[in-house]
Amino acid sequence: MRIGLNAQLLYLSSSYRAAGIHRYIHQLLVHLRALSSPDDRMVAFTGRWKLPPELEPTPHFRLSQSSLPTWKPAVRILWEQLLQPPAAIRERLDLLHSLSYVQPMLCPAKSVVTMLDLSFLRMPENFNRGNRAYLATMTRLTAHRCRRIITISESTRQDVISYLQVPPEKVVPIHLGVDELFRKVEDETLLARFREEHQVPEHFLLYLGTLEPRKNVERLVEAYAQVKRESGIPHKLVLGGAKGWLYDRIFARVRQLGLEHEVVFTSYIPYDELPLWYNCADIFIYPSLYEGFGLPPLEAMACGTPVVTSSVSSLPEVVGSAALTVDPLDVDALSSAIRRILEDPALATQLAEAGLQRAATFSWRKMAERTLEVYHDVQREG
Repeated sequence: MRIGLNAQLLYLSSSYRAAGIHRYIHQLLVHLRALSSPDDRMVAFTGRWKLPPELEPTPHFRLSQSSLPTWKPAVRILWEQLLQPPAAIRERLDLLHSLSYVQPMLCPAKSVVTMLDLSFLRMPENFNRGNRAYLATMTRLTAHRCRRIITISESTRQDVISYLQVPPEKVVPIHLGVDELFRKVEDETLLARFREEHQVPEHFLLYLGTLEPRKNVERLVEAYAQVKRESGIPHKLVLGGAKGWLYDRIFARVRQLGLEHEVVFTSYIPYDELPLWYNCADIFIYPSLYEGFGLPPLEAMACGTPVVTSSVSSLPEVVGSAALTVDPLDVDALSSAIRRILEDPALATQLAEAGLQRAATFSWRKMAERTLEVYHDVQREG
C-alpha cells in the first residue's frame, strides 16, 4: 500500500509551536518509519526543515518537503486544498492520512483523518471567528467523507460521534504515548545543578502548558493563594508555558492577590528541560477545562511527580486512579487536593508510584502500530 501523511503541522524548531499536535505528528512519523515494511511505502508531506536523523529516508519511508511557507495558516490551507491532491496523484497513493482535522475536498485516495479534540465546537469563544468557522465547516465535511476518524482518546471519540453525527464504528480511539525522556531522575547532583543554573525554587508547585483561558490557570492561581493563606506553605507556584491568548487576566489576577513574588512565570520551556522541571516539582497541577488527551499529566507521572488534574474530558481517562482529580471549576476542591498531598507524605509517595506504573502503559510505538492497523483495515474494505 502507498500511504501519504499530511504532516504540514510538524514543527522542527525549538519553540512553543513544537508542542501538542507537533508531538503527535513527530512521534507517529518516527515510529511508522521504524515499522514500515516492503509491503507499505510511506511519504510524509511536510514543510522545509532540516531533517533530524530519526526522519532520514529509508527504502520504504521518506519526506516530501514543500518549498512554500506552510507554517502560515493561509498558505497551509492553500497547499492542502489545491496542491495536495495533485501530489497524491503523482505519488499514486492508496491512502491519505490527514493528521489535523481536514482532508482536501477533492481527495484522490481513500482517507483517514485525525481529530485531536473538538475545542473549536466545545469552547468556540476561545477561537477567532475565521479560524472557528473554517475548522467547524471543513471538519464536518471531512468527517462524512473520510473512511476512518482517529481520535486520541475515548472522550474525544464520543465528542466526534455526538457533535459531528458520524457512525460510532467509523471513529477509532488511539491513545498517545510518553517519550522515554520522561523518567524519574535519581541523580540528585544533576537536579541540584539544574536548580542552581535555572534558579529553580527549592519547593514549588508546577503547571506546564499554554497560558490561555481553556487551561484554567486563573483558578489555579486562586487555589494556590488559598493554600498559601490557610497553610502558610513555603512553595512557589511555577507557571511554565508560552503566552497564548487572553493571558493578561492571569497576570492581573496574580497582582490582585498580591502574589507577584510567589508566582514564577518561566515562559516557553525547551522540550529537553521538561523532565527536570517535572522531577524538581513537589506537585504537578493541570486544571484544564477541556483536553483531547493531556500529555503534561502523563509526562509528570512518568517522572514520578504526584499529579492533580481535572475530572473532565479525557483527563481521567489518561491518569486513571494514579492522580487526584477534581472539578476544575471548584477552587476549594483544587486547593483541598493540593493540601492533601502536601500534608500527607504517604499519599504523595503512593501517587508517585502509581503514576510511574500508569505512565508505563502508554507507548508511542503502540500508537503507531494501531494506526497502521487502521490503514490496513481501510485498505481491506476495498
